[in-house]
Amino acid sequence: MKEYKIVAPCHFGMEAVLKREIQNLGYEIDEVSDGRVIYRGDAKAVVMGNIHLRTAERILLLVGSFRATTFEELFQGIRALPWEDYIPEDGKFWVTKANSINSKLYSAPDIQSIAKKAMVERMKQKYHLDWFPEDGADYPVRIFIHKDQVMVTLDTTGAPLHKRGYRTLTSKAPIAETMAAALIMLTPWRGDRILMDPFCGSGTFCIEAAMMAANIAPGLRREFTAEDWPENFPLTMWDEVRKEAEANIKLDVETNIQGFDIDSKMVEIARENAKRAGVDGLIHFQRRAVKDAAHPKKYGFMITNPPYGERLEDKEALPELYTQLGEAYQRLDSWSLFFITSYEDAQKYMGRKADKNRKLYNGMLKTYFYQYLGPKPPKRQA
Repeated sequence: MKEYKIVAPCHFGMEAVLKREIQNLGYEIDEVSDGRVIYRGDAKAVVMGNIHLRTAERILLLVGSFRATTFEELFQGIRALPWEDYIPEDGKFWVTKANSINSKLYSAPDIQSIAKKAMVERMKQKYHLDWFPEDGADYPVRIFIHKDQVMVTLDTTGAPLHKRGYRTLTSKAPIAETMAAALIMLTPWRGDRILMDPFCGSGTFCIEAAMMAANIAPGLRREFTAEDWPENFPLTMWDEVRKEAEANIKLDVETNIQGFDIDSKMVEIARENAKRAGVDGLIHFQRRAVKDAAHPKKYGFMITNPPYGERLEDKEALPELYTQLGEAYQRLDSWSLFFITSYEDAQKYMGRKADKNRKLYNGMLKTYFYQYLGPKPPKRQA
């Protein structure tokens, strides 16, 4: 079976988490760089990546890479790639995105236009056609240029992987599903431990945690562009991976996951989203302010995405909000607290410095992942 080089983009700072996920699926890592992991695998690895990876944004096929400092070099480099191995003569192909950093070629529209012309020239030569109908399946191309090194990829995913399909309604500042999953994976939380989100909004942290606890593959309920590429990725392969993933779901798992929000409308939205994800029976959502957050048991985890105050009118409320979060955490005996925020004074109002602090980018926004570490629970007696 043909081996592919597979490019999996992710949020900056989450490369190690994604690398571990890919290795857990059994695939060999080729390279880890800012915002992406490249690995090797066959057609099934592409299907598995789309359906199972929680922290990747897309699964891209690396068609080729080369150096280009002029548009002529770009044209010749793209024309030299084996497009006929991927795109049939009726395929609809275009450059959906061109990204350039620290390179002589930087105009995205020009890169897109020249790349398309080069692809057409290559396929004219291989298919002995002067015109392509482009009335078949979609073959979106993504091009990344960094320091004049061109990486040309085909997007097998379509809508980004954070679009799991369960979240049709969101809060004002929702966290991406992939980011929420990665942040949970950065903590020691496991499905048999307590988890509370006191700013649950549309429920993303709680839902992602419940899906992990129940072993629900994140891409199980959605479609992918490469499902329409039967020459390389037969539908039987997608069916087989989905059936196996379905068989591994454990909805009878015992969980203690709670989501609170002061807005009753958001609580209803979170419940609806959890129902759509198939995990509503594993989460307890309730209207409750952060100042009232409490739990009778020890050794739990508070994992949350509190308001950042990006809008000026919201900023005034932040000192009190983070003070209340700090006080709520102090009342939770032996708990750990993890939260992401762009608010620079968060630690000041929390009442103490975090044990660990990790700088991350949530989209283009610089944020901090503050980690307050509680004691480990005693080992259970055998």
